[in-house]
Amino acid sequence: MRFLISALGSYGDVFPMVGLGSALRSRGHQVTLVTNPHFQAIVESVGLEFLPVGTTEEYDELTRHPDLWHPMKGPILVVGKSFSKSLRELYDIIAANTKAGETILVAHCLDLASRIHHDKFGTPLASVHFAPIALRSFHQSPQMFGMLMQNWVPRSLRRFQFWLADKMVDYLVGSELNGLRGELGLPPVRRVMHEWYFSPKLVLGLFPKWFAPPQPDWPPQTQLTGFPLWDQSGQEELQPEVQDFLQSGSPPIVFAPGSAMTAGEKFFAAAIEACQRLDRRGILLTKYPEQLPTELPPTIKHCHFVPMSSLLPQCAALVHHGGIGTCAQGLAAGLPHIVMPMAYDQLDNAMRLKNLGVADILRPKRFTGENLGSALSRLLHDPDVQSRCSHWVQEIDVPATMSATCEALESLSAA
Repeated sequence: MRFLISALGSYGDVFPMVGLGSALRSRGHQVTLVTNPHFQAIVESVGLEFLPVGTTEEYDELTRHPDLWHPMKGPILVVGKSFSKSLRELYDIIAANTKAGETILVAHCLDLASRIHHDKFGTPLASVHFAPIALRSFHQSPQMFGMLMQNWVPRSLRRFQFWLADKMVDYLVGSELNGLRGELGLPPVRRVMHEWYFSPKLVLGLFPKWFAPPQPDWPPQTQLTGFPLWDQSGQEELQPEVQDFLQSGSPPIVFAPGSAMTAGEKFFAAAIEACQRLDRRGILLTKYPEQLPTELPPTIKHCHFVPMSSLLPQCAALVHHGGIGTCAQGLAAGLPHIVMPMAYDQLDNAMRLKNLGVADILRPKRFTGENLGSALSRLLHDPDVQSRCSHWVQEIDVPATMSATCEALESLSAA
């Protein structure tokens, strides 16, 4: 079979799709991955065919946009750029690289072009979602910035808020989306995110049931398979200087505000202060060192980028933004988490980690060295937290996850 996979976004969006593509290739399939050229080397490192969408300059521009991490402006920015501006380019790529009766489309959550191709030609399609926030429910609603989604909120009010959100998405993407559909002889769609957004054949949730229990009002074609947990550990080892630091003292605390974060000065300042207050060592993960002080204490190390699956098992705790990939790696390593959610799915992921008994949440306004130090101290000295961390490690089975995911995708060939 031929699989055409899209991956739009940052490393947290690309890594799972690369891992999935690699697993499909190992089963004898031909796999092509469409993503930004920024990730070309990563895609090709596992033997996948690479197709570019957008430019490296556009990726860099987006990562440095001042609104990217705003809880309300950020999603509007991403939706406008990913859904609308790249829609036609992505559709043309899909159309040019799809063979009738041979190709299965595996669509990232920001990819509407694959759904249009499915509507036009009946091409088998799977919608892939890394985090449960995409699957709205009125039973156990996902937690979202700027919306009242707690269980005590009447369902009628939750429905109204989703209706407003749908109207906003339609305003942002409707013209471009329905313009393209019209050119292809397809009828217009309304409330894009309500139902049309999902493949009618297969909706894949790449997270386990114990992280987000299935809800009765999710799309009936939804399958949850688990965390894929792919990173570059198979291609890159920890650098010698990182290994030397890890072996030179007590397990450090890792601080990771997101691979696309370029405005994390306050996050890292609080991280350094918290380590000093606790007399703990720390590792600061960022590809953008201009966010850091010119000189770091000897007990603090900066790393540009390292495979988390190799690093985290040698560490004491993880402080991060709540991206689903980082959440999953922390769970797999058995670490307590402090989460500073800023936008997107991060609040919902953070709440789920807290409900699992492995995390505490510090909102950005409370994210100071003093508060962070106190929160870390509580988690690190709580035996119940340590017990829960150890418990969830045993629930993660990456080979089984990848096998189940591949089997679900392969089943589309007979659909």
